[in-house]
Order: sequence, then structure tokens, then C-alpha cells
Amino acid sequence: MSRVLIVKFGAIGDVVMALPAAYALYQREASNSQIDWVCGPVVAPLLACYPWVRTIVADDRAILKGSAAERVRALARLWRAIGGVKYELCATLYYDARYRMVTLPLRARRKVMLSWTDRKRALLMGRHHTDEYARILLGLEDGERPLGLAPVRPENLPGSPLIRTGTRPRVVLAPAGAKNMMRDDALRRWPVENYVALASALFERDVEVVLAGGTGDLWAVPYFEGLAVTDMIGKLTLPEMLALLDDSDVMVTHDTGPLHLAGITGVGIVSIFGPTDPRGRLPQRTNTLALWGGEGFACRPCYDGRDYAPCLHNGCMRQVSVEMVVREVERMIDQKRSGRSMPPRVVTPESTVVAEL
Repeated sequence: MSRVLIVKFGAIGDVVMALPAAYALYQREASNSQIDWVCGPVVAPLLACYPWVRTIVADDRAILKGSAAERVRALARLWRAIGGVKYELCATLYYDARYRMVTLPLRARRKVMLSWTDRKRALLMGRHHTDEYARILLGLEDGERPLGLAPVRPENLPGSPLIRTGTRPRVVLAPAGAKNMMRDDALRRWPVENYVALASALFERDVEVVLAGGTGDLWAVPYFEGLAVTDMIGKLTLPEMLALLDDSDVMVTHDTGPLHLAGITGVGIVSIFGPTDPRGRLPQRTNTLALWGGEGFACRPCYDGRDYAPCLHNGCMRQVSVEMVVREVERMIDQKRSGRSMPPRVVTPESTVVAEL
């Protein structure tokens, strides 16, 4: 049995998109591979839902943003956990050279790290991140790359934290996110005022509305004051969040962690994109839809994997109207409840072009 080490502390979306690639690596050999995963404490509960992953939890905040003494102590603890193990493959799924120190004392037959200059080790634009992670982890050539690896459903989820009563459809909104320890990607967020208007429109259609997100998303809660939403922001563990989504009809959010969590459940997804390309991020399963704003904008997509173009108005995200989202949510509810399935799709507001992924 070969042993593999993956280094991916977070963010949630990146970890979720890397999971199918890790699972393909795990299944490739008849005896299966042992997958060890160095992660941060935020995503550790998510990875614990996969019994074929052994998590090695590291203090990523201390390693990346701590003082020199804190960094040394955190690295020493991690090195003790992995230093005595011989791995067939060590995959550090980052571009930043600073992450090399994480596996400095590690013995591995092959070490792989993402690279901006080596095409074989880069996440290529226009391709789904999951497929690209698989191409890199499996050591495939361009022409051999897997296509459309589906999200890997977690095991042993708890029961839904919200008991459903009656037959009202349930829609979960994740109005914040797009922020992690290293940066705040505000340009990826659909305006919170639009989420408030969406919630009001859904109430008029007798839809139950639930707010979801992490503790860092509490800033969005006051915007919904006076609306009969069920506020679960900052109140759920990641497994509980997955259980809630699995027991809901539709999730509406932008390019952020909850979008990818929704992708590994059965909930229908209506997502809003602008500066990032949905073709590389929309979960590759049925009943997922991306509304990609900015049709006709010369700058879209402006995110190159590291930075965004200077932008003051976030016009691509604002081009997606509340009315358009309401319409797609209603369609998704009808579609799900009738038992119909549709492939992942991208819709652009101005031209109403629909492309299947």
C-alpha cells in the first residue's frame, strides 16, 4: 500500500475541489493508497467525514501569520507528525514557495508543488480545478486529464439541525464568505442588499429562508433584521452545515466556501459569479447553475489565480439581478421536486446564453 501526503490547509472551497482528485488517487491501486492530509482546524471536521482520509491538523495561522517563535513551534509539531513517515508522493497544493518549509524534513519518492512556470504543475485557466488537481496528483499528461470528476459525498453526516415542518420549500442563502485567513475577496460577493431583497421575494412565494455561514460572516446578520429568516450563521459545524444543505431544496450563494459544501450534498445550487470563471469552480454534478454576470465586459474574468483587476463598482456581480435569481430558484425548486435532473449550466444575464459544462 502506497502512502500519500497532501498539504492543503484550506480554504474550504479549495479542499472540496481537491477531494475528488485525492479519492481518485486513493482508488487507483488495488490495495488503495493511504491518504494523509495536512489541514488547518477549520476544514478538519469536513475531512473527518471521509474515512479514507487521515487528517494531520496543523496550526496554519501560526505557521503563516504568527511570530517567528510561534512559527517555529507550529512547524516543529507538524514535522514530528510527518517526519518519520516515508511517502510515495507528497503534494503541496500551493504556488507560494513559503509552503515548501511545511514538508522540509519529509522523505518522499516524489514531491509535487504547484508552479506558475511549469504547465504540468499549474491549474490551467478554463479547466475545472477538480480535474486539474487530479491531473497533477495522478501525474497525467494534458491529453490524459480526467474530465468532470463528480464531488465526493461525505459519509456519516449528522441529522439536519433544522426539522422541516409542512411542505414549504427551503432555500438556504450564504450572503457573506469569500474571505479566509490570507485575504478578503469582496469582489466575489453579490451585494448583501440583493440577498435581503431576494429573501423578501422568496417570502412572498411562501418559501422558508435560512441564512448560513461561518463565524466570520456574522457581519451580514443585521442586514436581515425584521425579516422572518432562520439565522444559522456561525451556529453550525461543517458536518451540520452539510446536513442542513442536504435537507434543503436550493442553495443561493456566490463563489465561496458554502457553494462547494453544497456541491457535495444533494441540494440544488443557484450561484452568482463575476470576476471568477464558473467553468473552473461550479460543482460538477446535476442541478447546479451559475449566473455569470459581466457579459460584454472586456475585463471578465479578471481573476488570474493571484489578483483581481482594479475595480470600484463590481459591475459584473451587480449585473445579476434579484429578479433573475428568483426566477432560477423557482425553476430549480420545480425541477428538484419533479425528480428531473439537469447538467451543470452557466447562464449569462444579458445574452441569456446557456452553456452546459
